[in-house]
Amino acid sequence: MKLADLASGPDWGVWIVFVIFAVLSIVLLSGHGSWVISGYNTASKEEKEKYDEKKLCRTMGIGMSIISILILIMGLFESVLPAFFVYIAVGIIVVDVVVIIILGNTLCRQE
Repeated sequence: MKLADLASGPDWGVWIVFVIFAVLSIVLLSGHGSWVISGYNTASKEEKEKYDEKKLCRTMGIGMSIISILILIMGLFESVLPAFFVYIAVGIIVVDVVVIIILGNTLCRQE
């Protein structure tokens, strides 16, 4: 069974999700887009001063890029990839999110 056999919706849905994630990745990688980061955008000014905003944006952007690339691979190779690749993709996304959270709370803090 291939990944394409599991797809029940239109193919353009995957591409819309990919474009959204790719655009957000680019915005975050440029060091802008802190308004997209949940928790940071609602934090008080004192709390925001504890973080390096550019480093936080870039960290989130790298994490979003990994997810974007994964969606791109799944969209391009859905007729080749086996169906169990969904489990691999979910595992990669979970690890990616955990790493983003850890790095966001350690590496991105200002001394």
